[in-house]
Amino acid sequence: MKLFTEYNGEIYEIDTQKGTDLSLAIGNNTLVNAYYLGDPVIQPFRAGDFVGSVEQGGSVNCYDVSFNPHGNGTHTECVGHIHPEHESVNKLIRSYFLFARVISLTPENRNGDRVISADQLRAFDLSNAPALIIRTLPNSRESKARNYSGTNPVYIMPDAAQHIREQNIEHVLVDFPSVDREEDEGKLLSHREFWNVSGETRLHASITELIYVPDSVADGIYWLNLQIAPFESDASPSRPMLYPIKPRS
Repeated sequence: MKLFTEYNGEIYEIDTQKGTDLSLAIGNNTLVNAYYLGDPVIQPFRAGDFVGSVEQGGSVNCYDVSFNPHGNGTHTECVGHIHPEHESVNKLIRSYFLFARVISLTPENRNGDRVISADQLRAFDLSNAPALIIRTLPNSRESKARNYSGTNPVYIMPDAAQHIREQNIEHVLVDFPSVDREEDEGKLLSHREFWNVSGETRLHASITELIYVPDSVADGIYWLNLQIAPFESDASPSRPMLYPIKPRS
């Protein structure tokens, strides 16, 4: 099925048959992890003689699932992640279909850290797309199965988070565990800058972490379907789907 939408005064075609899934799934064999959080556990429910596994003799499959979205797979979070009110991503995030810009860059080295700075982002035109997808280089497939705990992964500098906010970008998606440094004494400065918690808090903005953007996806403008599971929590597992667009012929 093809859809049509307007972008910068022109009508564009969206081919819904050519979507790219940017998510890293959650399962018993999930290898991506961060922040020393436990691995996901998916196992049959048991009660008395009942077992929720057809393989083990049960009438149906009925599995208990235990995981933490912040370290197990792709997840989307709202300002409730750092706010005492613990707002729900299910209630605050309102944009699910939107234009997104994909950019690729090599993080800078600063004092032993790999960071994304505002100067790097200023090299890109970030206007006219409410979502920004950042792919870091080199784009190793090993990042789809990596334990990031204790590795001090790439993060976004606070000035870069401020620049993203000032470009009116409401949704940022990154291929690393957090927009902040793994150990930053709990300051979470980039989260705070992006959500503008010291000013008019951007309640409907979101951060999606631990995505993977295949090399087959070129930099440019796309149509994004930000699929978020309806969890009443600060974060939820999510499945960003990216679709190419082209001018209507």
